[in-house]
Amino acid sequence: MNAGLAVPVLSLSALGKDYAAPVLDDVSLVLNAGEVLALTGENGAGKSTLSKIVCGLVQPTRGQMLLGGVAFQPASRRDAERLGVRMVMQELGLVTTLSVAENLLLDRLPNQTGWIRRGKLHKLAARQLAKIGMEHIDPATPVARLGIGQQQMVEIARNLQDDTRVLVLDEPTAMLTPRETSHLFEQIELLKARGVAIVYVSHRLEELQRIADRVAVLRDGRLVDVRAMAGVREAELVQRMVGRAVHEHEGRDRRVAGPVLLSARGIGRAEAVKDIDIDLHAGEVMGLAGLVGSGRTELVRLLFGADRADRGEILLYDGIAATQPVLRVRKGWRSPMQAIRAGIGLVTEDRKSQGLLLTQSIRVNATLSDLGAISHAGWLQRAKERGIARHLVELLRIRSRSIEQPVATLSGGNQQKVVFARWLHRECKVLLLDEPTRGVDVGARADLYAELDRMTDAGKALLMVSSDLRELMAMCDRIGVMSAGRLVAVFERGHWSEQSLLAAAFSDAAGRTAASATPTAGSAISDSNPGQPATADTP
Repeated sequence: MNAGLAVPVLSLSALGKDYAAPVLDDVSLVLNAGEVLALTGENGAGKSTLSKIVCGLVQPTRGQMLLGGVAFQPASRRDAERLGVRMVMQELGLVTTLSVAENLLLDRLPNQTGWIRRGKLHKLAARQLAKIGMEHIDPATPVARLGIGQQQMVEIARNLQDDTRVLVLDEPTAMLTPRETSHLFEQIELLKARGVAIVYVSHRLEELQRIADRVAVLRDGRLVDVRAMAGVREAELVQRMVGRAVHEHEGRDRRVAGPVLLSARGIGRAEAVKDIDIDLHAGEVMGLAGLVGSGRTELVRLLFGADRADRGEILLYDGIAATQPVLRVRKGWRSPMQAIRAGIGLVTEDRKSQGLLLTQSIRVNATLSDLGAISHAGWLQRAKERGIARHLVELLRIRSRSIEQPVATLSGGNQQKVVFARWLHRECKVLLLDEPTRGVDVGARADLYAELDRMTDAGKALLMVSSDLRELMAMCDRIGVMSAGRLVAVFERGHWSEQSLLAAAFSDAAGRTAASATPTAGSAISDSNPGQPATADTP
């Protein structure tokens, strides 16, 4: 940070917020112009609450704020934005039925005599997208057609305004590729040079060390540490966050893969997923890497029946070393329910709209995947339901007041754990994980990794999509790389590097792996063939 720009922009004094109990207590901070202040802590530590108070989304119970030395009490997000205080939220706030351009300029649509000037609108939007390296997105595209990562970039672009004085970024890279993250960091450096004060909320400690000037640590709603980022060791920061030592998951030697549990042969849907062959083995974690829009999420949705394939087939095996499938499904599953009954689960990338019943309790959400296990003669056994829910809450360390708490009131990371709990309850054979640790703090992430290890030890097959290459390299036995809807390479543990994975991700649409860095790069996609299945259509 330029010391000459270290001028107080925003001062927080003894801020507190109470609901049924205090969630934020006696927090005092000063934000300086031209610096990045990292805000970190466990899920439920109060980071999002503090950020929302600053941006007018939540009113504090006590304390005061000063913006440029003047009392600052925004009654709404709009009030804060008028004074140059903006926030990119972890949960996106885009209007999905509108175009990218309309979302970017929703509060200042260029118009003449009441008619929107589309040409100017798209020109201004294209300029805004270019700032973050997203020139390839057509401003006229409806937001609903974009992947979640691209939507995140649109949300970021919308808040990069010329009059911004304070910018709060809440887990901004959770769904971004390394390339998109680099574009974002370039913009942050430009904003710093303009004197913008930036609050960067993240669990990704390696990012904080790259971008932050100072770091503030919250624990149980209280500010426990503020210090310069330079020289801070990651282990020390983690211990301040969680109040205990946490050992990073280092991965282990390649697991001995069991028999194939699920195969896809020539599975595809239009141009999004192009004729993919893939095998998922018992006791193994297979990762999927690739850029946003490469087809990873689309493939996972086909394997779960959330979207219907228009070609190919899915084969299900009984877990015994047999060559014949117990079920063969032409053009994939007809519905998610069919996949669930076959023993397949999905931790979705978009928990808010696809993974949770937000108004319902933790108890209801955690047990929803298998009502038969908590029913007798068609009646729910409430005592059994409560017992299972309490066990899952304890197992995953879900921070909550009780199992009756609505999941909408939980932090983003704890919401993700509830989604995960649902499939632990179901005891599925194959678990598909799409960005499973998005918005999950380091302590909870270690707990989830341990649970995934227990699942593979029990003979489950896991397919993990992640934009975090370090996570994939630590957790997976094989990593497949997708590009332009194709699975272009599969790497075995011990034969990959970050460079080789990125090279494959940037390969051309024809499936040629760029600069294969290991002997297995670009190897056959299906490393085993369980044999030709008997013909048997789906019942």
